[in-house]
Amino acid sequence: MSPAQLPKTGPNPGAEIRGGHTGHLRRANLERIQAFVMDHPRPFTRAELIEATGFSAPTVGSLVAQLIRRGLVRDLGAGPSRGGRRPSFMEFNARYGFVAAIAIGVDNTQVAVADLRGARLAHRVITTPRDLHPKALLSRLAAVLRRLARDTRIPREKLLVVGVGTPGLVDRHSGTVVALAPGLKEWLNVPVARILEDRLGVPVLVENDVNLAVLGEHWQGAARGHDTCAWINVGTGIGAGVLIDGKLHRGHHLMAGEIAFMCMAPHYAGQDFGDHGCLETLAGLEALVGRWPRGRPGSPDRWVAELYDAARAGDPEARAAVEEVATLVGIAAANLSLVIDPSLVVVGGTVPTPDSPFMDRVQRTVAGILPAPTAVIVSALGEEAPLWGGLLMATTHARHELRPRLPEGAAR
Repeated sequence: MSPAQLPKTGPNPGAEIRGGHTGHLRRANLERIQAFVMDHPRPFTRAELIEATGFSAPTVGSLVAQLIRRGLVRDLGAGPSRGGRRPSFMEFNARYGFVAAIAIGVDNTQVAVADLRGARLAHRVITTPRDLHPKALLSRLAAVLRRLARDTRIPREKLLVVGVGTPGLVDRHSGTVVALAPGLKEWLNVPVARILEDRLGVPVLVENDVNLAVLGEHWQGAARGHDTCAWINVGTGIGAGVLIDGKLHRGHHLMAGEIAFMCMAPHYAGQDFGDHGCLETLAGLEALVGRWPRGRPGSPDRWVAELYDAARAGDPEARAAVEEVATLVGIAAANLSLVIDPSLVVVGGTVPTPDSPFMDRVQRTVAGILPAPTAVIVSALGEEAPLWGGLLMATTHARHELRPRLPEGAAR
Protein backbone atom coordinates (compact mmCIF):
# COMPACT_ATOMS: atom_id res chain seq x y z
CA MET A 1 0.00 0.00 0.00
CA SER A 2 1.08 3.61 -0.38
CA PRO A 3 0.50 5.81 2.69
CA ALA A 4 1.53 8.86 0.68
CA GLN A 5 -1.72 8.55 -1.26
CA LEU A 6 -3.77 9.61 1.74
CA PRO A 7 -5.34 13.07 1.27
CA LYS A 8 -3.23 15.88 2.68
CA THR A 9 -3.98 16.61 6.31
CA GLY A 10 -3.22 20.30 6.44
CA PRO A 11 -1.92 23.33 4.54
CA ASN A 12 0.77 22.77 1.94
CA PRO A 13 4.22 23.37 3.41
CA GLY A 14 5.50 26.80 2.53
CA ALA A 15 7.27 29.78 3.91
CA GLU A 16 7.30 30.24 7.66
CA ILE A 17 4.53 32.59 8.79
CA ARG A 18 5.77 35.58 10.77
CA GLY A 19 4.09 38.55 12.39
CA GLY A 20 0.58 38.73 13.82
CA HIS A 21 -0.71 37.00 16.95
CA THR A 22 1.96 34.66 18.33
CA GLY A 23 -0.41 31.85 19.35
CA HIS A 24 -2.19 31.74 16.00
CA LEU A 25 1.05 31.86 14.02
CA ARG A 26 2.69 29.14 16.08
CA ARG A 27 -0.33 26.93 15.46
CA ALA A 28 -0.22 27.65 11.70
CA ASN A 29 3.47 26.76 11.55
CA LEU A 30 2.88 23.64 13.65
CA GLU A 31 0.09 22.56 11.25
CA ARG A 32 2.50 22.81 8.35
CA ILE A 33 5.14 20.79 10.13
CA GLN A 34 2.55 18.20 11.19
CA ALA A 35 1.15 17.96 7.64
CA PHE A 36 4.62 17.15 6.29
CA VAL A 37 5.24 14.61 9.03
CA MET A 38 1.96 12.75 8.45
CA ASP A 39 2.20 12.77 4.67
CA HIS A 40 5.87 11.71 4.46
CA PRO A 41 5.97 7.93 3.93
CA ARG A 42 9.51 7.37 5.18
CA PRO A 43 11.78 8.48 8.05
CA PHE A 44 13.13 11.99 7.57
CA THR A 45 15.72 14.35 9.01
CA ARG A 46 15.43 17.89 10.36
CA ALA A 47 17.32 19.08 7.30
CA GLU A 48 14.66 17.57 5.02
CA LEU A 49 11.95 19.19 7.10
CA ILE A 50 13.66 22.59 6.88
CA GLU A 51 14.05 22.24 3.10
CA ALA A 52 10.44 21.14 2.58
CA THR A 53 8.84 23.86 4.72
CA GLY A 54 11.27 26.75 4.34
CA PHE A 55 11.17 27.25 8.12
CA SER A 56 14.21 28.25 10.15
CA ALA A 57 16.18 25.63 12.04
CA PRO A 58 15.14 26.97 15.49
CA THR A 59 11.45 26.95 14.45
CA VAL A 60 11.67 23.39 13.15
CA GLY A 61 13.55 22.22 16.24
CA SER A 62 11.01 23.77 18.61
CA LEU A 63 7.93 22.49 16.77
CA VAL A 64 9.29 18.98 16.22
CA ALA A 65 10.15 18.75 19.90
CA GLN A 66 6.52 19.56 20.65
CA LEU A 67 5.32 16.77 18.32
CA ILE A 68 7.77 14.32 19.90
CA ARG A 69 6.47 15.19 23.39
CA ARG A 70 2.92 14.72 22.14
CA GLY A 71 3.83 11.30 20.74
CA LEU A 72 2.99 12.05 17.09
CA VAL A 73 6.66 11.85 16.07
CA ARG A 74 9.20 9.20 17.05
CA ASP A 75 12.89 10.10 17.33
CA LEU A 76 14.78 7.24 15.66
CA GLY A 77 18.22 8.46 16.65
CA ALA A 78 21.28 9.10 14.50
CA GLY A 79 21.66 7.50 11.10
CA PRO A 80 24.85 6.58 9.22
CA SER A 81 27.30 9.36 8.52
CA ARG A 82 27.79 10.62 4.96
CA GLY A 83 31.11 12.25 5.67
CA GLY A 84 30.01 14.78 8.27
CA ARG A 85 27.82 14.87 11.33
CA ARG A 86 25.49 11.89 11.61
CA PRO A 87 21.92 12.99 10.78
CA SER A 88 19.12 12.41 13.25
CA PHE A 89 16.08 10.61 11.81
CA MET A 90 12.43 10.84 12.82
CA GLU A 91 9.15 9.39 11.60
CA PHE A 92 5.41 9.80 12.03
CA ASN A 93 4.10 7.55 14.79
CA ALA A 94 1.32 5.90 12.80
CA ARG A 95 0.24 3.99 15.91
CA TYR A 96 -0.47 7.12 17.89
CA GLY A 97 -4.07 6.12 17.26
CA PHE A 98 -6.10 3.63 15.26
CA VAL A 99 -9.17 3.58 13.04
CA ALA A 100 -11.67 0.93 12.00
CA ALA A 101 -14.06 0.23 9.15
CA ILE A 102 -17.23 -1.84 8.82
CA ALA A 103 -18.48 -2.70 5.33
CA ILE A 104 -22.02 -4.05 5.59
CA GLY A 105 -23.04 -6.33 2.75
CA VAL A 106 -26.22 -8.26 2.09
CA ASP A 107 -24.41 -11.60 2.41
CA ASN A 108 -21.17 -10.81 4.22
CA THR A 109 -19.92 -7.99 6.42
CA GLN A 110 -16.24 -7.09 6.70
CA VAL A 111 -14.57 -5.47 9.70
CA ALA A 112 -11.01 -4.14 9.84
CA VAL A 113 -8.70 -2.03 11.99
CA ALA A 114 -5.78 0.07 10.72
CA ASP A 115 -3.15 2.53 11.89
CA LEU A 116 -3.10 6.23 10.98
CA ARG A 117 -1.37 5.56 7.67
CA GLY A 118 -4.27 3.31 6.69
CA ALA A 119 -2.17 0.14 6.97
CA ARG A 120 -4.61 -2.67 7.74
CA LEU A 121 -3.68 -4.55 10.90
CA ALA A 122 -6.51 -7.08 11.15
CA HIS A 123 -9.51 -8.11 9.06
CA ARG A 124 -12.53 -10.27 9.73
CA VAL A 125 -15.44 -11.42 7.55
CA ILE A 126 -18.74 -12.60 9.04
CA THR A 127 -22.08 -13.63 7.59
CA THR A 128 -24.40 -10.64 7.78
CA PRO A 129 -27.17 -11.35 10.33
CA ARG A 130 -29.68 -9.70 8.02
CA ASP A 131 -32.76 -11.23 9.66
CA LEU A 132 -32.07 -9.14 12.76
CA HIS A 133 -33.68 -5.77 13.36
CA PRO A 134 -31.20 -2.99 12.35
CA LYS A 135 -30.42 -2.02 15.96
CA ALA A 136 -29.66 -5.63 16.92
CA LEU A 137 -27.64 -6.14 13.72
CA LEU A 138 -25.51 -3.07 14.41
CA SER A 139 -25.02 -4.11 18.03
CA ARG A 140 -23.73 -7.47 16.80
CA LEU A 141 -21.27 -5.73 14.45
CA ALA A 142 -20.08 -3.41 17.23
CA ALA A 143 -19.31 -6.47 19.35
CA VAL A 144 -17.32 -8.01 16.46
CA LEU A 145 -15.30 -4.81 16.09
CA ARG A 146 -14.59 -4.55 19.83
CA ARG A 147 -13.38 -8.16 19.83
CA LEU A 148 -11.17 -7.56 16.78
CA ALA A 149 -9.62 -4.46 18.38
CA ARG A 150 -9.03 -6.39 21.61
CA ASP A 151 -7.42 -9.28 19.72
CA THR A 152 -5.17 -6.76 17.93
CA ARG A 153 -4.25 -5.20 21.32
CA ILE A 154 -5.65 -1.79 20.45
CA PRO A 155 -6.55 0.10 23.66
CA ARG A 156 -10.13 1.39 23.66
CA GLU A 157 -8.97 4.99 24.10
CA LYS A 158 -6.71 4.66 21.03
CA LEU A 159 -9.56 3.88 18.62
CA LEU A 160 -10.30 7.32 17.15
CA VAL A 161 -13.01 6.89 14.52
CA VAL A 162 -14.96 4.20 12.64
CA GLY A 163 -15.98 4.41 8.97
CA VAL A 164 -19.08 2.45 7.94
CA GLY A 165 -20.28 1.50 4.47
CA THR A 166 -23.86 0.36 3.99
CA PRO A 167 -26.25 -0.28 1.11
CA GLY A 168 -29.05 2.24 0.68
CA LEU A 169 -29.29 6.01 0.44
CA VAL A 170 -27.25 7.64 3.20
CA ASP A 171 -27.54 11.07 4.78
CA ARG A 172 -23.87 11.38 5.62
CA HIS A 173 -24.37 14.43 7.88
CA SER A 174 -26.58 12.50 10.31
CA GLY A 175 -25.19 9.06 9.49
CA THR A 176 -28.68 7.74 8.72
CA VAL A 177 -29.76 5.27 6.04
CA VAL A 178 -32.79 7.17 4.73
CA ALA A 179 -33.83 4.87 1.87
CA LEU A 180 -34.27 1.14 1.77
CA ALA A 181 -31.12 -0.97 1.52
CA PRO A 182 -31.97 -3.97 -0.71
CA GLY A 183 -31.73 -7.32 1.01
CA LEU A 184 -31.64 -5.99 4.58
CA LYS A 185 -34.64 -6.29 6.91
CA GLU A 186 -36.36 -2.97 7.84
CA TRP A 187 -33.25 -1.04 6.74
CA LEU A 188 -35.06 2.31 6.39
CA ASN A 189 -34.44 5.54 8.34
CA VAL A 190 -31.83 3.73 10.44
CA PRO A 191 -29.59 6.06 12.53
CA VAL A 192 -26.49 3.94 11.96
CA ALA A 193 -23.99 6.47 13.32
CA ARG A 194 -25.92 7.12 16.54
CA ILE A 195 -26.46 3.42 17.28
CA LEU A 196 -22.81 2.50 16.71
CA GLU A 197 -21.50 5.55 18.60
CA ASP A 198 -23.58 4.48 21.60
CA ARG A 199 -22.07 0.98 21.39
CA LEU A 200 -18.46 1.94 20.62
CA GLY A 201 -17.98 5.33 22.27
CA VAL A 202 -16.15 6.83 19.27
CA PRO A 203 -17.20 9.00 16.30
CA VAL A 204 -18.77 7.02 13.45
CA LEU A 205 -18.90 8.17 9.82
CA VAL A 206 -21.42 6.53 7.47
CA GLU A 207 -21.37 6.46 3.67
CA ASN A 208 -23.04 4.49 0.89
CA ASP A 209 -21.06 1.31 0.22
CA VAL A 210 -20.64 1.94 -3.52
CA ASN A 211 -19.35 5.47 -2.87
CA LEU A 212 -16.78 3.96 -0.53
CA ALA A 213 -15.93 1.35 -3.16
CA VAL A 214 -14.85 3.99 -5.69
CA LEU A 215 -12.78 5.72 -3.00
CA GLY A 216 -11.15 2.44 -2.02
CA GLU A 217 -10.42 1.47 -5.62
CA HIS A 218 -8.94 4.92 -6.29
CA TRP A 219 -6.75 4.66 -3.18
CA GLN A 220 -5.61 1.05 -3.24
CA GLY A 221 -6.92 -0.62 -6.39
CA ALA A 222 -7.18 -0.46 -10.15
CA ALA A 223 -8.29 3.21 -10.25
CA ARG A 224 -5.09 4.66 -8.79
CA GLY A 225 -4.14 7.70 -10.83
CA HIS A 226 -7.65 8.05 -12.32
CA ASP A 227 -9.15 11.13 -10.66
CA THR A 228 -12.31 11.00 -12.78
CA CYS A 229 -13.60 7.46 -12.67
CA ALA A 230 -16.62 5.34 -11.80
CA TRP A 231 -17.15 2.09 -9.89
CA ILE A 232 -20.19 0.01 -10.87
CA ASN A 233 -21.44 -2.67 -8.50
CA VAL A 234 -23.33 -5.63 -9.99
CA GLY A 235 -24.76 -7.96 -7.37
CA THR A 236 -27.97 -8.18 -5.38
CA GLY A 237 -28.24 -4.46 -6.10
CA ILE A 238 -26.73 -2.31 -8.83
CA GLY A 239 -25.19 1.08 -8.18
CA ALA A 240 -22.33 3.35 -9.13
CA GLY A 241 -19.85 5.48 -7.24
CA VAL A 242 -18.54 8.51 -9.12
CA LEU A 243 -15.29 10.37 -8.57
CA ILE A 244 -14.82 13.68 -10.42
CA ASP A 245 -11.45 15.46 -10.22
CA GLY A 246 -10.57 13.33 -7.21
CA LYS A 247 -13.73 14.19 -5.26
CA LEU A 248 -16.73 12.00 -4.55
CA HIS A 249 -19.81 13.23 -6.42
CA ARG A 250 -23.02 12.69 -4.45
CA GLY A 251 -25.45 14.97 -6.27
CA HIS A 252 -28.11 17.41 -5.05
CA HIS A 253 -30.47 14.69 -3.79
CA LEU A 254 -27.65 12.26 -2.85
CA MET A 255 -28.78 10.22 -5.85
CA ALA A 256 -25.65 10.46 -8.02
CA GLY A 257 -24.74 6.97 -9.20
CA GLU A 258 -28.12 5.40 -8.39
CA ILE A 259 -28.13 3.69 -11.78
CA ALA A 260 -30.31 0.91 -10.39
CA PHE A 261 -33.25 3.16 -11.30
CA MET A 262 -32.04 3.77 -14.85
CA CYS A 263 -34.91 3.21 -17.32
CA MET A 264 -33.64 0.85 -20.00
CA ALA A 265 -36.26 1.29 -22.76
CA PRO A 266 -38.97 3.79 -23.85
CA HIS A 267 -41.85 1.38 -23.32
CA TYR A 268 -41.00 1.26 -19.61
CA ALA A 269 -41.21 5.04 -19.14
CA GLY A 270 -44.99 5.10 -18.55
CA GLN A 271 -44.93 2.13 -16.18
CA ASP A 272 -43.76 1.49 -12.65
CA PHE A 273 -40.34 0.77 -14.07
CA GLY A 274 -38.97 0.27 -10.55
CA ASP A 275 -40.66 -3.13 -10.66
CA HIS A 276 -40.46 -3.82 -14.37
CA GLY A 277 -37.93 -1.91 -16.43
CA CYS A 278 -35.20 -0.46 -14.25
CA LEU A 279 -31.63 -1.67 -14.60
CA GLU A 280 -31.54 -3.50 -11.26
CA THR A 281 -34.72 -5.45 -12.06
CA LEU A 282 -33.42 -6.43 -15.49
CA ALA A 283 -29.75 -7.05 -14.71
CA GLY A 284 -29.29 -7.65 -10.97
CA LEU A 285 -28.48 -10.97 -9.36
CA GLU A 286 -32.16 -11.98 -9.20
CA ALA A 287 -32.54 -11.29 -12.92
CA LEU A 288 -29.55 -13.51 -13.64
CA VAL A 289 -31.11 -16.27 -11.54
CA GLY A 290 -34.36 -15.89 -13.48
CA ARG A 291 -32.53 -16.30 -16.76
CA TRP A 292 -30.59 -19.35 -15.56
CA PRO A 293 -32.69 -21.18 -12.93
CA ARG A 294 -29.94 -23.63 -12.05
CA GLY A 295 -28.26 -20.75 -10.27
CA ARG A 296 -30.57 -20.62 -7.27
CA PRO A 297 -28.97 -23.15 -4.84
CA GLY A 298 -25.82 -22.34 -2.87
CA SER A 299 -23.82 -19.15 -2.51
CA PRO A 300 -23.88 -16.62 -5.39
CA ASP A 301 -20.09 -16.86 -5.81
CA ARG A 302 -20.34 -20.57 -6.50
CA TRP A 303 -23.26 -20.59 -8.90
CA VAL A 304 -22.02 -17.54 -10.82
CA ALA A 305 -18.76 -19.44 -11.43
CA GLU A 306 -20.81 -22.46 -12.59
CA LEU A 307 -22.81 -20.20 -14.89
CA TYR A 308 -19.63 -18.92 -16.53
CA ASP A 309 -18.26 -22.43 -16.92
CA ALA A 310 -21.53 -23.49 -18.60
CA ALA A 311 -21.45 -20.45 -20.90
CA ARG A 312 -17.87 -21.22 -21.94
CA ALA A 313 -18.88 -24.83 -22.60
CA GLY A 314 -21.60 -23.65 -24.99
CA ASP A 315 -24.73 -24.06 -22.84
CA PRO A 316 -27.26 -21.90 -24.77
CA GLU A 317 -29.26 -20.87 -21.66
CA ALA A 318 -26.11 -19.88 -19.80
CA ARG A 319 -24.70 -17.94 -22.76
CA ALA A 320 -27.99 -16.10 -23.29
CA ALA A 321 -28.26 -15.21 -19.57
CA VAL A 322 -24.73 -13.81 -19.45
CA GLU A 323 -25.03 -11.89 -22.72
CA GLU A 324 -28.41 -10.32 -21.89
CA VAL A 325 -27.39 -9.12 -18.43
CA ALA A 326 -23.89 -8.03 -19.48
CA THR A 327 -25.28 -6.08 -22.45
CA LEU A 328 -27.60 -4.11 -20.15
CA VAL A 329 -24.75 -3.38 -17.73
CA GLY A 330 -22.57 -2.35 -20.69
CA ILE A 331 -25.26 0.07 -21.92
CA ALA A 332 -25.49 1.59 -18.43
CA ALA A 333 -21.69 1.90 -18.19
CA ALA A 334 -21.56 3.57 -21.60
CA ASN A 335 -24.36 6.00 -20.71
CA LEU A 336 -22.64 6.88 -17.45
CA SER A 337 -19.38 7.40 -19.33
CA LEU A 338 -21.04 9.77 -21.79
CA VAL A 339 -22.22 11.93 -18.88
CA ILE A 340 -19.05 12.14 -16.77
CA ASP A 341 -16.36 11.20 -19.37
CA PRO A 342 -14.18 9.15 -16.97
CA SER A 343 -10.75 7.79 -17.79
CA LEU A 344 -11.75 4.45 -16.25
CA VAL A 345 -14.83 2.46 -15.28
CA VAL A 346 -14.29 -0.28 -12.71
CA VAL A 347 -16.89 -3.05 -12.41
CA GLY A 348 -17.17 -4.98 -9.16
CA GLY A 349 -19.59 -6.98 -7.03
CA THR A 350 -20.71 -10.60 -7.07
CA VAL A 351 -21.29 -11.00 -10.82
CA PRO A 352 -18.10 -9.63 -12.50
CA THR A 353 -14.96 -11.75 -12.37
CA PRO A 354 -11.68 -11.37 -14.28
CA ASP A 355 -11.64 -12.94 -17.75
CA SER A 356 -15.30 -13.92 -17.46
CA PRO A 357 -17.68 -13.95 -20.45
CA PHE A 358 -19.68 -11.33 -18.53
CA MET A 359 -16.83 -8.79 -18.52
CA ASP A 360 -15.97 -9.57 -22.14
CA ARG A 361 -19.53 -8.73 -23.18
CA VAL A 362 -19.64 -5.57 -21.05
CA GLN A 363 -16.40 -4.33 -22.60
CA ARG A 364 -17.54 -5.05 -26.15
CA THR A 365 -20.88 -3.32 -25.54
CA VAL A 366 -19.24 -0.19 -24.15
CA ALA A 367 -16.70 -0.09 -27.00
CA GLY A 368 -19.53 -0.32 -29.52
CA ILE A 369 -21.39 2.67 -28.07
CA LEU A 370 -18.78 5.22 -27.04
CA PRO A 371 -17.29 7.52 -29.68
CA ALA A 372 -14.11 7.78 -27.58
CA PRO A 373 -12.86 4.65 -25.80
CA THR A 374 -13.08 4.37 -22.00
CA ALA A 375 -11.30 1.48 -20.33
CA VAL A 376 -13.69 -0.85 -18.49
CA ILE A 377 -12.01 -3.31 -16.13
CA VAL A 378 -12.91 -5.58 -13.24
CA SER A 379 -12.16 -4.38 -9.71
CA ALA A 380 -8.73 -5.20 -8.27
CA LEU A 381 -10.10 -5.09 -4.71
CA GLY A 382 -13.31 -7.03 -5.33
CA GLU A 383 -15.63 -7.18 -2.34
CA GLU A 384 -13.00 -5.44 -0.18
CA ALA A 385 -13.31 -2.15 -2.10
CA PRO A 386 -15.93 -0.62 0.27
CA LEU A 387 -13.86 -1.71 3.28
CA TRP A 388 -10.78 0.11 1.96
CA GLY A 389 -12.92 3.15 1.26
CA GLY A 390 -14.17 3.05 4.86
CA LEU A 391 -10.59 2.90 6.16
CA LEU A 392 -9.64 5.85 3.96
CA MET A 393 -12.62 7.88 5.21
CA ALA A 394 -11.82 7.06 8.84
CA THR A 395 -8.07 7.67 8.50
CA THR A 396 -8.54 11.00 6.75
CA HIS A 397 -10.95 12.15 9.46
CA ALA A 398 -8.71 10.98 12.30
CA ARG A 399 -5.65 12.72 10.89
CA HIS A 400 -7.66 15.91 10.37
CA GLU A 401 -8.78 15.80 14.01
CA LEU A 402 -5.14 15.56 15.14
CA ARG A 403 -4.43 19.07 13.91
CA PRO A 404 -3.00 21.34 16.63
CA ARG A 405 -5.48 23.19 18.82
CA LEU A 406 -4.88 26.66 20.23
CA PRO A 407 -4.08 26.49 23.94
CA GLU A 408 -6.94 27.79 26.04
CA GLY A 409 -6.83 31.58 26.21
CA ALA A 410 -4.28 31.95 23.40
CA ALA A 411 -6.72 33.77 21.14
CA ARG A 412 -7.57 36.41 23.74
